[in-house]
Amino acid sequence: MAIYEGARARSGFLNLPIPAPQAPSLPRRKTRSPIRARRRASRVGLVLGGIVLTFLLAFFSLAQSVRVSATGYDLERLSAEHDRLEGQRQQLISDLNRLGREPAIRKQAIDGGLAPLPAPLVVPAR
Repeated sequence: MAIYEGARARSGFLNLPIPAPQAPSLPRRKTRSPIRARRRASRVGLVLGGIVLTFLLAFFSLAQSVRVSATGYDLERLSAEHDRLEGQRQQLISDLNRLGREPAIRKQAIDGGLAPLPAPLVVPAR
């Protein structure tokens, strides 16, 4: 039976004398000093992890803000283009209504070098 240093005496009904050890006592295991001294590991890793997490969240927020502002600019640009196209559409409808009438078509034909047909020539049958 091995007896280690620092053992306490038994208590109880039988208080018999403890015989002296016959063999030399075994050396104690050496425990690591931070555990023995009840010191905790350094929190530098946790602090660095917190800093990295904070920067990642800030970067994500910045990326979302940039995306929202870019979408806003796209909406403004598309709205302006829509208004321009709508104005052009109205102009074309107005031109069609104005130029689609007979006097406008006749004027364009004369300007293009066409002349009105002469009086019809009637050929008698044989």
